[in-house]
Amino acid sequence: MGKKRSQKDRGYITAKEHAEEWGGFKDRSRGAPFARLPFNCCAITFTPFEDPVCTDDGIIYDIVAVVPYVRKFGRHPVKGTPLALGDLIHLNFHKNADGEYACPVTGKVFTDHTHIVAVKPTGNVYAWEAVEELNIKAKNWRDLVTEEPFTRKDIMHLQDPLNLSGRLIQEFDHVRKVGG
Repeated sequence: MGKKRSQKDRGYITAKEHAEEWGGFKDRSRGAPFARLPFNCCAITFTPFEDPVCTDDGIIYDIVAVVPYVRKFGRHPVKGTPLALGDLIHLNFHKNADGEYACPVTGKVFTDHTHIVAVKPTGNVYAWEAVEELNIKAKNWRDLVTEEPFTRKDIMHLQDPLNLSGRLIQEFDHVRKVGG
């Protein structure tokens, strides 16, 4: 048979074949192809927020970072579109006994893989599962904590693990302006 047998001559592949030809080798020296902003960080400073506000597209900022930015530039820090201070919505995050951000209804702790939404009129933040089951499917258009009425258009998606738009740092307007 010779020294260079093909894979068809045996019922298995070697470790070297797996690594080189079948995708088993992963180059760990390169970083991730993108950097995603965590849900609990300001989109301007990239640090955890203290007093969160968001725009109606669900991008979260710390109020002490976004107010000077909007006053100076008059535009959305991520999208680059015009933005007024009156367009900012104050968010009410619930913290559990351990000090972690969690849904006030289900008690589910928010992670980078949790679908997080907010109700625009109240600014209350919930897990998507709670709003989907208790508001959308039940056709109950009242806030789950305050009972204030809202519409389906008032639901803002703050973090959707299946949709990364608005969370990729290299696409932020203020990052591109500095880098370019």
